[in-house]
Amino acid sequence: MPGIGPVLGAEFVVAAGDLSAYADAGHLASAAGLMPVPRDLGRRTGNLHRPKRYSRRLRRVFYMSAQTNIIREGPNRDFYLKKRAEGLKHVQAVIALARRRASVLWALLRDNQVFTSAPPTQPASVPRSS
Repeated sequence: MPGIGPVLGAEFVVAAGDLSAYADAGHLASAAGLMPVPRDLGRRTGNLHRPKRYSRRLRRVFYMSAQTNIIREGPNRDFYLKKRAEGLKHVQAVIALARRRASVLWALLRDNQVFTSAPPTQPASVPRSS
C-alpha cells in the first residue's frame, strides 16, 4: 500500500499485534484513536473529542502514512483537498485520510489481497431471458 513501506509496515505489525482482536475496520481505527468518542453531559449531545486511551504507535503509523500520501497526486491527495475544501483544518483532514487508510488496510488484510491503484472491475451483467 503506498505510504506504508517496510519501516511503517513493521511498526504496524508490532503495534496492531493479533489482528483477530479487531472485529472490523472501525475497531482497528478506534484502537488507533482515529474515531472520535462522545463527551456528552446532560442534554448536550454531539460533543466529540479524541479518546484518551488508544495506541499511540498505531496512530503514528496511520498518520505518517496519510502525511506521505498527501504529497503525491492521486486519490489520497484528492480526498485530503476535498476535506480541506469542506473547511477542515490540516490535522483534521490528515486524520480523516488516516481513518480512510485504516479501512483500506483492514480490507486488504481481511481479504488477503495486494493493493492495486485501479479500482476493482464489476462483472458484466448478463441479461435474463424469460
